[in-house]
Amino acid sequence: MKAEVILAADYRPADSEPFMNERQTEYFRRKLKAWKSDLLSDSKETIEGMQEGARNIPDVADRASEETDRALELRTRDRQRKLVAKIDSALRRIEDGSYGYCEDTGEPISLKRLDARPIATLSLEAQERHERKEKVHRDD
Repeated sequence: MKAEVILAADYRPADSEPFMNERQTEYFRRKLKAWKSDLLSDSKETIEGMQEGARNIPDVADRASEETDRALELRTRDRQRKLVAKIDSALRRIEDGSYGYCEDTGEPISLKRLDARPIATLSLEAQERHERKEKVHRDD
């Protein structure tokens, strides 16, 4: 079992450190776990709110409005469920040592990009190429 890595509260990964050293991987592991915890907590609150909010509304317009709100909330929760799966995938990549490296090129993903989007699997350049290719094929 690994020794626990201690991080200062104000720690931020820096380019001057070796890429994906123990401190950086621990920083991203904690960031991903906190994000996942927040999403799961929000989801639980939504489910509880929907169970409490299930009621019979006689006015057709009010009922339609509430149904629209529920549909939007469910769509948001579905996106968050998919995001939790991506977070779990990133946590697995941390464990297997592939986290932080571009799936296309194998090159390191910039720390700024990972800090902004910790589930990123492509470097900025590879992501831009992917989006350009996607746009070209979408226009067909």
